[in-house]
Amino acid sequence: MAGALTFFPPDPPLYKFERVNKDGEVLEDDDEEGTNQNGVGRMEGKDDEDYYDDDDDDSDLGTFEIDTSSSHQMNNNNKKKNSNDQADDEAKRKQQRQNRQEQQQRQQEAASQDPIVAMTERSNKLRKRAKHRAKIDSEDHTNGGVTYNFIPDTSILGNLPSFNGTIHPIKIGPQKRTGTYIAALLYKLPSNEITDKTKTILYSHGNATDIGAMAGLQCLIAKNLKCNVLVYDYSGYGESGGIPMEKNTYRDVKLVYEWVVSNVTKHEHNVILYGQSVGSGPSCYLASRRDNVGGLILHSPFTSGMRVLTPSRALACLDIFPNIDRIKKVKCKVFIIHGKKDVEVKFEHGYVLSFIHL
Repeated sequence: MAGALTFFPPDPPLYKFERVNKDGEVLEDDDEEGTNQNGVGRMEGKDDEDYYDDDDDDSDLGTFEIDTSSSHQMNNNNKKKNSNDQADDEAKRKQQRQNRQEQQQRQQEAASQDPIVAMTERSNKLRKRAKHRAKIDSEDHTNGGVTYNFIPDTSILGNLPSFNGTIHPIKIGPQKRTGTYIAALLYKLPSNEITDKTKTILYSHGNATDIGAMAGLQCLIAKNLKCNVLVYDYSGYGESGGIPMEKNTYRDVKLVYEWVVSNVTKHEHNVILYGQSVGSGPSCYLASRRDNVGGLILHSPFTSGMRVLTPSRALACLDIFPNIDRIKKVKCKVFIIHGKKDVEVKFEHGYVLSFIHL
């Protein structure tokens, strides 16, 4: 129940990763039936169950060792577009607006459906999307040389703040268990501003958003705090593969953390975990298992997922993200931010977590 109420990725996403091959050519996107714009089918891959993991096996979450073999794909998002490209972008934005309007209409229609039917349809859609994304990412990884251009939906988000560093759109993976890849943006300071003490914030965003919607904030954080920032999308969000589930968010943050330590900071004590709302779950999970992490910032955190809905423990067996238990095991410094007028997650949640951690 709590899990079903937690994960609602924006549909359509508020950004796109434009795929570019090693020759600099933009690759066509396939539809979810597995064909490109010319009607050519992609190669068949694994069976359905290999594209997403929704069973109760969490054996891979028991231990945590830094794996330095994570994928390392980066490219600068500093290319200037010509007039034809700009016209194409405007056409794409117009189509995105139309898609968003159609999606809102479908959501309104779905609201009038039987809730079980609506949830089943949503689950089937997420599974279909997971299979589609897994095929694309797996083939790109196998072929090699594929990089990405980050294209935010500026028709919704507006222009992003200036940033004097570089923005690297990357796919991190594959996950050892699920085989999926995680979409992320690395906001990296200019080399002349980076020292051995430069921190990297690993940002786990809230619900109903994605790295496109968070792009402006991350620019400001990196620019004003003089730090690197890596923000990622959970499984099933944006350009990430897989399906949105509590256990998958733990796998996601572990994978991204390994990549950051191996490819950006080189030292765990230079990584600051930042979890906003739902993102407090994976952030607390990781901080409770890594003694050398540099710090933990919790922004509007909850004590647990079910406690947001009801203080009763009658449904404790359905609870998710038990931050109230994990915060006791966190050894690094913790900074909690919570507004007293927060109507979604009450201020008391943040207060309780801060009191327990003292």
